[in-house]
Amino acid sequence: MTVDLSPLYRTAIGFDRLASMLENANRLESAGYPPYNIEVVDEDRYQITMAVAGFKDDELSIESKQNELTISGQKAEDEASERKYLHRGIANRNFERKFQLADHVFVKGARMEHGLLHIELYRELPEALKPRSIAIETGHLIEN
Repeated sequence: MTVDLSPLYRTAIGFDRLASMLENANRLESAGYPPYNIEVVDEDRYQITMAVAGFKDDELSIESKQNELTISGQKAEDEASERKYLHRGIANRNFERKFQLADHVFVKGARMEHGLLHIELYRELPEALKPRSIAIETGHLIEN
């Protein structure tokens, strides 16, 4: 199913990033490799867990830039050419996976554990965007 977003571009100003995200969501991803989970840890914390069996730390790259998180894996060429396989079921191919981050969502850190890459994210709202209570004063209204 194709969605035409041109009316959104004609009538909404400043929502071009949202429209771009919707267009990108319609594109097929590369065979779902590597598999991943996105977990809500609590109200302001998230965790992406990606299965990267066979990759070393230095073969993985994580970059956060302008509300987009990019995780990529680049296998060393010489390692694959040294071995001869009867069956190769573990996919050690190169990959690049992108995630759109909401405003004020940041990467806290990443760790590798048992072939799983865990990326911790958190949301931090600026003080100006946090809800605040307004005190109600009693007394006279200010006249113009």
